[in-house]
Amino acid sequence: MDTIWPEALPKSKGPKYTLVADTIRKAIENKALEVGKKLPPVRDLAYRLKITPGTVARAYTILTNEGLLQAEVGRGTFVAPPRSPILDDVWSRQLHLRDDKYESNVSLFSPRLPDVGQVTLIRECLEKVAKGDPRMFMNYPTRDAYQPVRQVVADWLSDLPLGSLSADDIVLTHGGQSGICVVFQTVLRDAKPVVLVEDLSYAGFRRAGELMRAEIVGVKMDKWGISPEALDHILRQTKAQAICVSPEVQNPTGGHSPLERRKEVVEIARKYELQIIEDDCYRMGEARAPSYRALAPERGWHVSSISKTLTPALRVGFAIAPRERSVDLRRSAEYGYFGLAQPLAELTRLLLGHPDARQLARDVRVKMGEYVRVAVNALGGFDLNWDSEIPFVWLHLPSGWRSAAFSRAAEREGIQLRSADEFALRDGRAPNAVRIAVNGHVSLGKFEDAMLRLRALLDNPPEQISV
Repeated sequence: MDTIWPEALPKSKGPKYTLVADTIRKAIENKALEVGKKLPPVRDLAYRLKITPGTVARAYTILTNEGLLQAEVGRGTFVAPPRSPILDDVWSRQLHLRDDKYESNVSLFSPRLPDVGQVTLIRECLEKVAKGDPRMFMNYPTRDAYQPVRQVVADWLSDLPLGSLSADDIVLTHGGQSGICVVFQTVLRDAKPVVLVEDLSYAGFRRAGELMRAEIVGVKMDKWGISPEALDHILRQTKAQAICVSPEVQNPTGGHSPLERRKEVVEIARKYELQIIEDDCYRMGEARAPSYRALAPERGWHVSSISKTLTPALRVGFAIAPRERSVDLRRSAEYGYFGLAQPLAELTRLLLGHPDARQLARDVRVKMGEYVRVAVNALGGFDLNWDSEIPFVWLHLPSGWRSAAFSRAAEREGIQLRSADEFALRDGRAPNAVRIAVNGHVSLGKFEDAMLRLRALLDNPPEQISV
């Protein structure tokens, strides 16, 4: 330790505790201070450097908070070992205990992402937020204050075919569902607006429409999404104002709409002055065709989030309007909830702007793909719709099974999944199918065991005679 210190600190305009911390930090980086090395007691180092003990103590505290030092009561302060964000993560240990406690129970109700390091990154970003400008914790959010985070989000979305996009087009929302609601508030008018959805669709569309007192009408679909013929027929009968679609990852079937189908929908939408609201929250990989906002820039609205790429816990989403309606969408958000809390907005900026964020999102996608392949290996002998970059599989049940009965039987086996009935309108008809979501919170072995239990159920339908 003596070799890295002068007899006194060099003159500098900065605080002395910063000079002390920087000196120790550099010594750790260049290995002059190795892991486990004990630092001098606070008073000893203060005496040598001719500064106050409080200055040294503050430097030690800063480095301890950064994880470079660790203080042990009664023993002193030591150079800490490097953090291992994944192997020694608290989350991993909790998951191990959870597996032991709940034994065979597995929820496949909604996708759950694995932790590939994003928990550690979020913690680090939270620490930076906590040490940030105190005014961030005491003021209402403002449009100008959000410019940096909107720019980071625009960069995050820059590889998507969204058409012309700038930071001013981004509206921050509390997750994808909040994005759908704020778009509805901007688009819908009149006392009883009509909103169209696919016959099988995300239930959040209906819930958001109900809040706006809208009438929700289902449109027939095929394996490519909305049927153009059925859409044209319904629009001749109703004065629908908007249609909700998920062309990249249709929820719950996992299908997607190719470019030609999207062009057909755009042509009909223009004919009837229909707004197109695209939910892109389930896409994990690259887009396979231009978005509706790119194909129909005058009527395409886009909603996405980080819930299926990094984490759903933060409830961070993005809504994007057609360029000429950006101001209207922004006003709806500001009038409705002012905007994200400033600390959350700053966390979003740090998280999505971090150089490791995109790689973490890719790692999540790869890991989720491993779970999907386990499901396919177990259930591939049945009518299964799947893609390694979609966090669920869609299973058409074999003869002898009804979706509701199969869901109840699976729950008795400790497996919770979604029946097709949950995605159909109240007066609609649902196929005998179920959506099986990937649960990255359990081990691959436990997930495979759940798939094998489902296969055993599929192989043994109940023998009942209805009278």
